[in-house]
Amino acid sequence: MSIALHPSPSPNRRSLLVIVDGAWDSQFFSQLASKDWLLEYAATNSEALNVVFQRPFDLVVTASATSAKTDLQLLQQIRAIRPHTRLIILTNDGTTKDVVAALKEHAFSYFSPPYTVESVTRMIHLAMEQPTWDDGIEVLSATGSWIRLLARCDVATAERVQQFISEMFDLPDEERGEVGYAFREMMMNAMRYGGGFNPKETIEISYLRTRRSVACRVKDPGKGFSFEKLHHAAVSNPSADPILHMQVREAEGLAPGGFGILLSRQLVDELIYNEQGNDVLMVKYLDGVPRSEVKANAGN
Repeated sequence: MSIALHPSPSPNRRSLLVIVDGAWDSQFFSQLASKDWLLEYAATNSEALNVVFQRPFDLVVTASATSAKTDLQLLQQIRAIRPHTRLIILTNDGTTKDVVAALKEHAFSYFSPPYTVESVTRMIHLAMEQPTWDDGIEVLSATGSWIRLLARCDVATAERVQQFISEMFDLPDEERGEVGYAFREMMMNAMRYGGGFNPKETIEISYLRTRRSVACRVKDPGKGFSFEKLHHAAVSNPSADPILHMQVREAEGLAPGGFGILLSRQLVDELIYNEQGNDVLMVKYLDGVPRSEVKANAGN
């Protein structure tokens, strides 16, 4: 039987249904009870489906003990009843192919270990607080090793894309973090400078996984830039003055920073811009075949 923490729902109150599989999950989500949300628990996917059939929820979060395939089936069943219900998949049993399927089925987000309380909580807040989301990510084509998508130029969509793409990085933890950082820098730069964080604009993102490399390409709708004129970024500093860009940023009233491209170049093996500066390719080469080569190529 489901348990409602707020038994009297209000039409103006956001509603969240969490599928739990033990005490750990209950403790994990209990911090959300302080929000002005209708927070309800269900014990199984089938019970959650029955509850959703009776009344709508803004967001459903699955239990980590269930497989991603089972949760994707739940998503399809929920959408048949409530087309705009958002669903975040938590799973200990998923594959790269499942991440692709979650993208195609318009899951709000997807998490497999390792993930943190903070990252999941952040995504739940985005799902509960963003007014629109259905059209934020458009999958143009996708397999387990090659994805092309369009992403709306706003921070919430960037957070969602970052999580989905990071789930595709079948790499050791250190390399996964390095590639993830570089990808985020390139994506945010494209949205900020190329798309002006205008939700009417989109950037194109491609992810390619080969036996020996991981590559990401980000193309924005802007006019691009010239490295010769990028004086506010650390990448343009002369070797004799490695902090010159900080003086430029201060003079132009910009916040401290400007290290994104420089750091990204150090974290991946290749960072290549086109002539206009509005299309960037980053490549990380692998020393050997990763531990989950079969998983990485499962969608071919």
